[in-house]
Amino acid sequence: MQIEAKKFLEDIRQAAERVLEFTRDKTFENYDNDDFLRSAVERQFEIIGEALNRLSQKDSDLVNRIENYKRIISFRNILIHGYNLIDNKVVWDILQNHLQVLLTQVVAMLEEN
Repeated sequence: MQIEAKKFLEDIRQAAERVLEFTRDKTFENYDNDDFLRSAVERQFEIIGEALNRLSQKDSDLVNRIENYKRIISFRNILIHGYNLIDNKVVWDILQNHLQVLLTQVVAMLEEN
């Protein structure tokens, strides 16, 4: 694995772990009512999406091993460019039901080398 690709995977790992840390013991209501928390979570999702975008340009074989990577990049684009379209319930659903899958995949890839 190229060092740059590994760096992108590490950025994804760190950002995903931050989201999980920021939201530990939180409910949707906590998230929905806390501008600071929402901003922090959204920023980490932006980092994840951008790192995946750059990884896709650097190593298409590697990024293709990540489930739903194109959807994750699209989500990042919505967060950045369609900020007025963000639905807190969707963000919460993603972090509750999909983020751990991504983190597991990325950690496994990092452990290969």
